[in-house]
Amino acid sequence: MTEADHNASAGVPEKKTCCAAGKPPAADAVEAGAGSESALRQRAQRGATAGMVRLEGGSFRMGTDNPAGFPADGEGPVREITVDPFYIDIHPVTNRRFREFIEATRYKTEAEKFRWSFVFEGDIPRKDYARLVKDTVRGAEWWCQVEGANWKHPEGPESNVKTRWDHPVVHVSWNDAVAYAKWAGKRLPTEAEWEFAARGGLDQKIYPWGDELTPEGKHLCNIWQGTFPDFNNAEDGYTSTAPINAYPPNGYGLDGITGNAWEWCSDWFNPTFHQTATRMNPTGPLTGSARVMKGGSYLCHKSYCNRYRVGARSSNTPDSTTTNTTFRLVRDV
Repeated sequence: MTEADHNASAGVPEKKTCCAAGKPPAADAVEAGAGSESALRQRAQRGATAGMVRLEGGSFRMGTDNPAGFPADGEGPVREITVDPFYIDIHPVTNRRFREFIEATRYKTEAEKFRWSFVFEGDIPRKDYARLVKDTVRGAEWWCQVEGANWKHPEGPESNVKTRWDHPVVHVSWNDAVAYAKWAGKRLPTEAEWEFAARGGLDQKIYPWGDELTPEGKHLCNIWQGTFPDFNNAEDGYTSTAPINAYPPNGYGLDGITGNAWEWCSDWFNPTFHQTATRMNPTGPLTGSARVMKGGSYLCHKSYCNRYRVGARSSNTPDSTTTNTTFRLVRDV
């Protein structure tokens, strides 16, 4: 999407889910079809493995038939998938690490190019709402179009990340994440790799740690508590993003794999393609209009968007940026 196309459509942003507002697909976007799956993913073996965990791969049961899920998202059916060994980041890319990329490359993110991004209304100071908010998403008015919001200024031009260097970087599009990955000599995970890693060695559990959301009353991820979108009582300690290591890691030693911020995957999104796709290192459809996101965010709540379950999935257009979308990378062995 060109900047002119983007700005022309900015007044009518598109509702995706309660947890992810998105820009309309670019004019030249191609809807995902039933064509052949990509034979080979783009391999990445140049990046350093410091801060990563090596996973030996193997077979696992992907997806879910959980009745609490969203069938229209294509969460099921459960199917056995095999992935090759790979390295994966222990935690999402932080503001500190993203700043190193920006300083090294002078890269300009899409939120900066387009001069606005989506911000959750509860993150905007009430006194500044009328001045900062230019538009909202129809049907999901808690998503606000804020000029000057980007990775350095998450809630608008007067905010900053000075106390959030160890938080996941947000307001990054799929395209921004790919640019970072190329610089780092790595790549975005496939949806299958992401889910294999997120499960932490457990079979068909709802969450990375088991089937109970708060075992013994303990919060293990950063999601919404209270009544969405009006009141978050912050029982888990946070009303917005949390530091990357705020909660215990999963069985593979990965931090913040669910909740906190959505994580981009490399696959094009399609709710039915995987039903007939290969079961060996699946990479998703060849074409599409939106990319897969996994893990949920601090805005997810069981009453409306319980997509912080491991088997859940969502999507957004590749140039969309929000206050709750981030990424982590993988590297081939």
